[in-house]
Amino acid sequence: MEKPRQSLQRGNICTGTVEGYSSEGLGVVRLDGAVVFVPRAVRGETIDLRITKVMKSSCAGEIVKIHTPSPERAAPECPYFGRCGGCDFQHLSYPEELWAKRRRVQDALKRLGGADVPVEEILGAKEPAHYRNKSQYPVGPDGSIGFYRARSHEVVPIGRCLIQSEVSDRTAGAVGDWMRRYKVSAYDESTGRGLVRHIYVRVNAAGESLCCVVANAKQLPREPELAALIQAAAPRTVGVVLNTNTRPGNVVLGDKYRTIWGRDYLMDTLCGLEFKLSVPSFYQVNRAQAESLYNKALEYAGLTGRETVLDLYCGTGTITLCLARRAKRALGAEIVPPAVADARENAARNGIENAEFFCADAAAAAARLEAQGPRPDVVTVDPPRKGLSPEVIASIAGMGPERVVYVSCDPATLGRDVKIFAGFGYRADRACAVDMFPGTRHVEAVVLMSKQG
Repeated sequence: MEKPRQSLQRGNICTGTVEGYSSEGLGVVRLDGAVVFVPRAVRGETIDLRITKVMKSSCAGEIVKIHTPSPERAAPECPYFGRCGGCDFQHLSYPEELWAKRRRVQDALKRLGGADVPVEEILGAKEPAHYRNKSQYPVGPDGSIGFYRARSHEVVPIGRCLIQSEVSDRTAGAVGDWMRRYKVSAYDESTGRGLVRHIYVRVNAAGESLCCVVANAKQLPREPELAALIQAAAPRTVGVVLNTNTRPGNVVLGDKYRTIWGRDYLMDTLCGLEFKLSVPSFYQVNRAQAESLYNKALEYAGLTGRETVLDLYCGTGTITLCLARRAKRALGAEIVPPAVADARENAARNGIENAEFFCADAAAAAARLEAQGPRPDVVTVDPPRKGLSPEVIASIAGMGPERVVYVSCDPATLGRDVKIFAGFGYRADRACAVDMFPGTRHVEAVVLMSKQG
């Protein structure tokens, strides 16, 4: 793309039409050979915008005036919208949000993946509010509890969040009350001093909750009082856990846990199966949408009961056990030891005897199975946002499965990996999007890749 012309200088006011949305949820306006990214702009609107930053091949802008407001523009219900960095699409109607997310997945598959596969549909949420079953509240140095401002570590104090569960908000509020009442300090990342770093809450479909306080210490003052205040705020709390994290950096959880009161896990039901969830175990944050996602992954897997399936990044075994009910044999690999232990318990609890789990990272697991067997007929992957490494993709292809079902939380890395798989003879045949995170720019996708030749 050519460099922005002189008319696109910082402070200049220009007029343009919003064509769509960036991967970060910003409105896209094309002016004088450059793309201008404009927060809170809606597709189809003609706007006056002020240039706020000029970069090599693009600009940032802000709305000065909306000439033709879009019927898809919505009044944000959240009073923190624009300050908290958690939500991106509060200014859009839900149908418009779904359009933006489906288009994002489609563009990534075509532009980055080189795949001529249509995104068949986007599965929207029946309930776009209060859907999160896991909440992580950072605590600011002054004791503020909330969420980070966009692109910063400044905590915006928040008492009520439209996407977190009410139980989680009440629990976080109780920890704040305990800190103020007993003068418990908050962690300051600039000095490495202070105690409370994060408040972590899981909630299940029955309304039970598990609270974990992440602290820069092995012990907290007034622990019985902490547990009592949490139980008073959230009577269906099943346990209060302390996680010790004394390391600097952005990683939320440390490696050591101690139960202050109750138990250190939560039970939940997903796709008709019961799952045990400890604090570090991966579990989709939107239960209803997770069921839609996993049902689509099962559909793409095309199991008949005769197959061996391998599930990489299996977490607590959610996808693995769903697959096992329709396969001859299911193998799950996960690098987090507590999650593997939970997965084995989950298999036994649900009476599933044809599922096996082992602790290894995806690269080691795929390489081992490529070298030693068994050779899977179907491989499913649900990697973190960074996607798959080239070594993992090569090992998967080396095992020669007939189908690879890729569940992704980042369309960009999905597109990149689909292109790499194509180099090994795997073609993207089907794709869909799932709105796991209403209100935010994030979207899940499922892609079926089939072995050619």
